[in-house]
Amino acid sequence: MPKIGVLLSGCGVYDGSEIHEAVLTLLELDKQNCEVLIVAPDKAQMHVVNHLTGEVMPEEERNVLVESARIARGAITNIDSLNPTELDALVLPGGFGAAKNLCDFAVAGAEASVDTAVARLLRTVHEMGKPIAAICISPAVVAAALGEINPELTIGNDKATAEALEAMGAMHFQCPVEGFHVDKKNKLISTPAYMLGKRISDVHAGISNMVDALLDMI
Repeated sequence: MPKIGVLLSGCGVYDGSEIHEAVLTLLELDKQNCEVLIVAPDKAQMHVVNHLTGEVMPEEERNVLVESARIARGAITNIDSLNPTELDALVLPGGFGAAKNLCDFAVAGAEASVDTAVARLLRTVHEMGKPIAAICISPAVVAAALGEINPELTIGNDKATAEALEAMGAMHFQCPVEGFHVDKKNKLISTPAYMLGKRISDVHAGISNMVDALLDMI
């Protein structure tokens, strides 16, 4: 039974993990009889967004690990306690939290830096030759952490975001919502999800196909 890490960045599309993408990932991994280990960093979110109005709530403070535990139903591991050698693969769902809490791409763009523990996890998994899958905007985290390997990634077809990834060393490939791109050399897989998708069924198709491709790499 393969053991797959799922790296979350909070709970909610505007300031954490995109919940549909996270749950669909967990569902597809479970359907494939994988053992899943959900992880997140123990740190403050960049900010908290009111998901009803889309406005930042400056008086609010939330913790990435605590918020991610909502999606994990409490069964979550602090990234600092994770032994990457336990994993056979790693998946990063999207949501703005990936670009705000796992790295600062949302504000720094091509100059983005990655959370130290997140960067260490990504580099270790890659160096062990194990596959990494990135959904929606989370390829930006991969590009920021692993730009020196010139990773092949997709975020769909958004020109400005693609150019920012390429400025970090990535090679961008356009991809439809139900599709995915595979970097065979570096064992990376990415799918656009809500970077393109308007319907949850379309996003599901892309994530399902991505999970199949990921497990074929193990």
